[in-house]
Amino acid sequence: MITFKQIDALYWIAELGSFEAAANKLNMSQSAISKRIQELEDTFDVEIFDRSKRNARLTEKGGELLDYARDLLNSRDQLLERVSAREVLVRRFRLGVTELTALTWLPALVEALRQMYPKVQIEPSVELSSELFRKLESDQLDVVIVPDVYSDPRFHSTPLQCVENAWMCAPDLIPDADPISLETLASYTVLTQGSQSGTGMIYERWLAANNVQMPRTLTSHNLLVQAGLALSGIGVSYLPVACLSHLIEQGTLRALVTEPALPDIQYVALHRVDRQYGLNQEVAQLAQACCNFSRLLF
Repeated sequence: MITFKQIDALYWIAELGSFEAAANKLNMSQSAISKRIQELEDTFDVEIFDRSKRNARLTEKGGELLDYARDLLNSRDQLLERVSAREVLVRRFRLGVTELTALTWLPALVEALRQMYPKVQIEPSVELSSELFRKLESDQLDVVIVPDVYSDPRFHSTPLQCVENAWMCAPDLIPDADPISLETLASYTVLTQGSQSGTGMIYERWLAANNVQMPRTLTSHNLLVQAGLALSGIGVSYLPVACLSHLIEQGTLRALVTEPALPDIQYVALHRVDRQYGLNQEVAQLAQACCNFSRLLF
């Protein structure tokens, strides 16, 4: 039975031109590499190298065997790469995120994935949570990172961290009298993200649970537009504290103290359960890596 050690010896002797050079390359003695070639010759009952020549010159049969040896070594290397190297898990990874994610830690997440999986082509999609979930459902995305508002056994959910939001407005819109009740807020125009947004859906349910109705609302699916309207004094909006902290420090936005306070928004990473087996296992592994990075970068 032939071994890859024997095949390696044949390849490097032919490649480097001598038994001595091949022995140095493979960190072994010249007698050991000669033994491997002798074993190959005994197995096939042919002479592989012409020993009448000073340099290691292949016989006709030796050259034919070398061609097969190259194919075997290439196949071995490809097998080892595909099975063990995470760098080649998949060629294409479709990642869906919300606007908040895209504006904050998506660049760091993409860079981390590229460092670990340099051959993977990352295809980001920035959408509302409802659209991201629809695309995940129809297998148009591999992983989505959204607020924890979807509970479905078809998808595996990995909890990430929470986003702290606060009611915000222009400093002179509301008298400086904290804390402010939700009923008082309801007398102003409220800028919302709407039910197509995961955050908007969670806060609509929360307001309903607190028996609060907002009769005057303006809906925007764009976080930057929502912040811009609040800065312009159009109304009050729920906005991410960390993302807009510089505007609060500058005094161009005021974070209101309300009673009760807004609950934090739990974010999760979702991917399909049926991605865990067979050919889909590669996507599941990359999805898990994405979740792990998200925990660190969120």
